[in-house]
Formats: sequence, structure tokens, C-alpha cells
Amino acid sequence: MVERQDEGGGGSAGFREAIEQGRTALGIELGSTRIKACLVGPDNTPLASGSHDWENQLVDGTWTYSLDAVWSGLQASVAALLADVEGQYGVRPTTFGALGVSAMMHGYLAFDDAGELLVPFRTWRNTSTERAATELTGLFEHNVPLRWSVAHLYQAILDQEPHVPRVRHMTTLAGYVHWQLTGRQVLGVGDASGMFPIDVATKGYDQRMLAQFDELVRGRATGARPVTSHGIADLLPRVLPAGADAGMLTTEGAVLLDPTGTLRPGIPLCPPEGDAGTGMVATSSVAPRTGNVSAGTSIFAMVVLERPLERVHQELDLVTTPAGDLVAMVHCNNGASELGAWAEVFGQLTAALGQPAEPGAVFGALLRSALDGDADGGGLLAYNYLAGEPITGLEAGRPLFTRTPDSRFTLANFARTQVYSVFGTLSLGMRVLAEERVELDALFAHGGLFKTEGVAQRLLAAALGAPVAVGRTAGEGGAWGIALLAAYRASADGAAAPGQSLGDYLDAEVFSGAALDVVQPDADDVAGFAAFLERYSAGLPIERAAVDTLRTRDTTREAEA
Repeated sequence: MVERQDEGGGGSAGFREAIEQGRTALGIELGSTRIKACLVGPDNTPLASGSHDWENQLVDGTWTYSLDAVWSGLQASVAALLADVEGQYGVRPTTFGALGVSAMMHGYLAFDDAGELLVPFRTWRNTSTERAATELTGLFEHNVPLRWSVAHLYQAILDQEPHVPRVRHMTTLAGYVHWQLTGRQVLGVGDASGMFPIDVATKGYDQRMLAQFDELVRGRATGARPVTSHGIADLLPRVLPAGADAGMLTTEGAVLLDPTGTLRPGIPLCPPEGDAGTGMVATSSVAPRTGNVSAGTSIFAMVVLERPLERVHQELDLVTTPAGDLVAMVHCNNGASELGAWAEVFGQLTAALGQPAEPGAVFGALLRSALDGDADGGGLLAYNYLAGEPITGLEAGRPLFTRTPDSRFTLANFARTQVYSVFGTLSLGMRVLAEERVELDALFAHGGLFKTEGVAQRLLAAALGAPVAVGRTAGEGGAWGIALLAAYRASADGAAAPGQSLGDYLDAEVFSGAALDVVQPDADDVAGFAAFLERYSAGLPIERAAVDTLRTRDTTREAEA
């Protein structure tokens, strides 16, 4: 819940009036572990929130979420937000000035002519597309990561999966939800850039690569027929930049979000976006030489480029901001989930001792203890690999913690090592940007990991050797970011300066005078992390051996998990 004090001095009356008049914007983000809704007021700061926890499932070797879980989770988060608004301001919203949906990027959602899902949703976490991604990267001379939608489609063609001839539309999770809410098959350019490469000059799919893909699959067996007859461009959603008209909430869509019937149709929607794009917006990192780090189930850094990179790097995705500007993305499949699992175990211990504690309190205590650890983590070693990690060449993951007999095994060192492991692979990927001479003026961090002040931020600064800024809304994350994109969409109807760019809008209407906490790298921490990273790199054969020898409960299609 977000609690606000009315800066106009009228208690909650000013906010209540804005809510009643629909001078608000609602953002909903479907993250990997939580679906969160965030309502912002006319000043673009959060008024209320609601959330619903969920988890992906490993089904027949595939990481997935069911569509039933998508809708039950969306409804639960929206219901929680509406209740929060009513509890704080004494009014239940019936409309909003604008609405936006964002979600985890990439993956594979393929539908037939009737709009029926052909195979279970294959999320970004699946790493079963190595052959397809490798071929497409060579063909396009543009890195196509394993999790990109085009890699999933082409792998299905290579595998001659029986559903492929029936594919008539494919999209991302945010694109799917938006489609059901509005009836429009569109996608924000940032999210679209994780489906198929974007030409930043046209802000649309790269025409040369579209033609290359169609030529590649032409003449293949039955699996290629729908691509050949329609062309991949016909299967992909239409691309839209931030601020564009992306449709209105239909009567059916309103019921999907709020089965009670309180919410009225007719609300304008902004283009649906990916969680990477909303992270850039939530940290005002949409201009060249700015970047952000988002930490959750995965962890990734986004750096807005001044110029194209000189070479193709398998460690780097080339995607775009929600406005269509070129971004280098260092994406790591494994973020803070393993750290959260350890916090859960320690919470079980406190309960067994008769001292139960809230999960957030346990997590915060574990994080804070990391600051008391040795700079290098005391010689301990951890890998947070619940899934495969392309940057380090792992096709699957096994979370590991190990140490030598002479290591300093304390709670503080254990906690620091676990936090370091969250940043380990990211640090390796960021080295590639340094080799390309990419310069950064500002690096912002957001996500739940940064809610505990002064811990993850300080250790991230050490890991990257750069100052890290965190704002007051760092913990609001992507739900706030998509709410801001919805507000920007509403501003296109006259609330802001005509033709105002997304970056200018954020600077003028959102972040002007915003308080930031900036942490400089500490020399001892930098040296300590460097020692940890050397140990981490040297120990990767241990992780590889664990993947080879430790089987999961579901041993079918092990490499695909």
C-alpha cells in the first residue's frame, strides 16, 4: 500500500477529487514473481497500489504460466488496488485518465485464427533455442538471444512442431493482455525489440531481416508453411512508440480487469511495454549515456547508446527505449530469487525458535548483515543459477554454495556472498560495454532488492565500479514505470506540451527536483568484489559439473529448462 499526504494541505480531498474525475493513470506490470498495480495522481507520484504473488511452473521441461493464472492474478492485483484506494480516500475508482500494461519480455505466445493459444506460454527463462538463436545471429549479423520470440518461433520450425502451420499471431505477455483488453494487436517498440530486431531509424521491425527470415524458412517442411505464406511480419504485432494511441478499454476488457463491474470501459491505453522499458522510465534512463539496473527474478542493465556497437556480442541484446532509441542490454536470467529462498529458510528457522517474523523483515535483516562481512565475502562462493545463464555458457542452472575449509563462514560473509552472486554475471557482461568504450553519465537502480537502503546499492556500485543512484520510488519498479507511460499517453491529448518527447516529459513532469541517493564505489568494496569475481569465474567448472550430474525432479527435456 502507498500512503500519501496531500501536499496541497487539504487532507485526502484533493486526491479524492482527482480519483473521482479520472485524473489518474493506472499501471499494471506482470513480473516474474509478482503482478503489481500502481495508481498515480496528477503529479505522477504513487497514490495507491495492489499486488498478487505468483510463480512460474516447470511443466514438461518448460518454464510457463497458465493463462488462467494471468487473469486471476491481474484481477487480484486490481482488486487490491481498488480496495487500497477506497480505504485511503473513501472512493472507489470507476475510471482512470489512462491505463497501461507491461510484463516480462520475450518468450513465445502463439495463437491460431480463432485466438486460441497453440502451446503453453514459453517464458524468457527457457533456453531451448540455441540452434535457432545461433543461426539467426549469423544470418542477421545481429545478436538474437535464446529468449527472443523469433528464436522460439524458428526453433519450433526447426523441430517441426505440429502447431507451427496454425500460427497466425504471436506476441509477448504484455501484448497478449493488451490485446484482450482492447482488441488491438499492438506492442510498444521496446517490448517489440525483444521479439524481432528493430530498425531505430524507422522505429519498426528491420525490413532487411524480415526478408532474410522469410527466405530462410521458405521451402522447409510443413513447419514453415504459415511463415512462408503469411511472412513473419504478418505474425508480429504492430509496433507503436510511447505516447501513441493504442486503443481503448472495451466492455469485455473492463470485465476481465474488474469482474465486479465497477470499472467502466473507454479508458485510453498506452502501448504495452516490457519490464526493461518500464525500468528505464521509472529511473528516467531514456537518454543517451544513461542506464539502469533492474533486479528481480532476473537482473539486467540497460544502457542507452550514443552510437551503434562496433561488433556483435552474444553477451549484449540490442533493444530500444519505449521511444525507440538504441539500447544495449546485459541480461542475466538469474537475479535475487536464490537470495530470497535463503531468506525464506532463515524465516522458517526463526519460526521454529518461536520467534516468527515477517518475510520482508527477515530479508532486510539478511541484506543488512552483508555490510558487516569481509570485503571479499570471506572466501565463500555462491552461484544463484536457478536457470541457464547464456553469458557464462550454462544451458541449465543449479544453485550452489561452497567454501574452502579456511574460509570465514559467518552470517555476514554468507549474506555478502549471496548478494555478490546476484551481481556476478552482470559484472561479466558489463565488461563488454567497457571494451566498446560505452560511456555512462548516470546509472540508476530499481526493484525490490533496493528497498533495503544502503546495501544492494553499495555492493552494486562496487561490482560495477561506478556510482549508483536510487530514487524514493525505487521499490515501486516497473508498475510505476508503466503508469508513467500511461500518463504520457494521456498527456498526448493535451495535458503536456505539444510534441514533448518522452525524455523531456519525464524530466519536466516527473523527476524535476526528485531526491536521489547516490553512492560512490568504496575502494575496499571494489577490491573485495574483484577478488570474489576472480573466485566466481574460476569456480564456474563446479557449476557446470553440477548441471551435468545433478538432475532435477523433472528430467524430461532437461536442457530446455
